[in-house]
Amino acid sequence: MLNKTMIGLAGAVALVFGAAQPAFAQVPDPGARPDRSGDLSRNDRILPRRDNQANNRRNREQEQPAAPAAQTPEQIVAAAQAQAQAAGVDCQVTAAANPGLIGESQVYEAACASGPGYILIASTPPQTFNCLELAGTAYTARLRDPAADVGQQCILPANQNGLALIGGWAREAGVTCTVDEAIAVGKSEANNVVYEVGCAGVDGYWLEKVGEQWTLQDCLQVASVGGTCRFTTAEEQNATLQAKLAGTEAANCSVQQVRLMGSNANGRFFEVKCAAEGEGYIARIKDDAAQQIYPCATAQRIGGGCTLTPAPAVAPAPEQ
Repeated sequence: MLNKTMIGLAGAVALVFGAAQPAFAQVPDPGARPDRSGDLSRNDRILPRRDNQANNRRNREQEQPAAPAAQTPEQIVAAAQAQAQAAGVDCQVTAAANPGLIGESQVYEAACASGPGYILIASTPPQTFNCLELAGTAYTARLRDPAADVGQQCILPANQNGLALIGGWAREAGVTCTVDEAIAVGKSEANNVVYEVGCAGVDGYWLEKVGEQWTLQDCLQVASVGGTCRFTTAEEQNATLQAKLAGTEAANCSVQQVRLMGSNANGRFFEVKCAAEGEGYIARIKDDAAQQIYPCATAQRIGGGCTLTPAPAVAPAPEQ
């Protein structure tokens, strides 16, 4: 299950990124006029000679430290690669940016040859922030408040690849639908990142990598344990069950509502409510196909019976 505490990475980098400017002491202008309201008369003013003005100007320039030379793109990539290695991040840096400093620590954004990119902070110890997790946190924050300050985000074009990356992982996990939306939604109790994918026209999924394997929960299962899929509609879930009823006695049911009731070794049990008044079924589904259909009128003993389409009341027995 997803941990109730959502990913809180954006706040850790919700700082102003800017190149540090050295603070210079203000040097009085030797040619400035004295305040005439004092004791000096105009004839008492001492004006500096031109050669003194030139010397003072050179002195001021020498006192100011030279601005550091701007890094080339190649130097930024090399510095980001070194920082990724120092932080233990598996990333072959293909592009990088240097947004500025946090305190005295340089900050880099790195795009990687494979996998997500990172925000890297050259602090002690080094800090790293996954671009997909940052984007997921920002998405969640903006759902609550469209004007929310979501902190530093990854902006390199190569790091705007969340749909392709997460969609590829979903296919590795066994998802066969057309993935049209994807985001990181939080962390599981095992501290693994959980991703949501939306599917075109059908039920979506949550996926989580446990060890070296991806695990899947479809959004009907997510909803049954109190979770919410943001990219899946009720109509898409209805269409998913409608397709599974094809070729069964419930094939003519126009599915209006679906509920996952539970599962056992024989499969998962779904209740479907049909458009026709009083018509509904419980479907036992295994290996992605309906194995058995129970009309609600006679399914009172299956998982407590139907709740979306209650069975009709039994008529009282006639008096003798």
